Amino acid sequence: MWGNGKKQKTAKIDTLVGGNTEINGDVLFKGGLHVDGVIKGNVVAENDEFAILILAESGRIEGEVQVPNVSVNGTVLGDIYAMGHLELAEKARVSGSIYYTLVEMASGAEVNGQLIQKTPGQHSNYEMMLTPANDSEVVDNTVKKH
Repeated sequence: MWGNGKKQKTAKIDTLVGGNTEINGDVLFKGGLHVDGVIKGNVVAENDEFAILILAESGRIEGEVQVPNVSVNGTVLGDIYAMGHLELAEKARVSGSIYYTLVEMASGAEVNGQLIQKTPGQHSNYEMMLTPANDSEVVDNTVKKH
């Protein structure tokens, strides 16, 4: 995965959402997910630090993305939480904030939102952002109670 000189374990693609497929609802997965179609719901990797989401140029996600490793070349309408590595390819279009540890952004990629880097000292606050309480929401990087 992304050549930084270290050997890394990479997840194989276990699940494919084809170009003629639309999913209405949240997707919870382990391993690798490749999306050519449309997901109208949140996409969450379940307890897998090597999980990867690959969103192809024709792919679209309308919801929040919470996956350690993300490669976007399609459209995301929602926030992205990438605790590992985030790649924004040339055709990537993101309307939402991006919370990341490491980002790689190609010329032509577009982000309409904030880019917020997670640093090692922010783990507890960052985890709170990923799982706000039922009666709260995340606003401007802060959990707000209702």
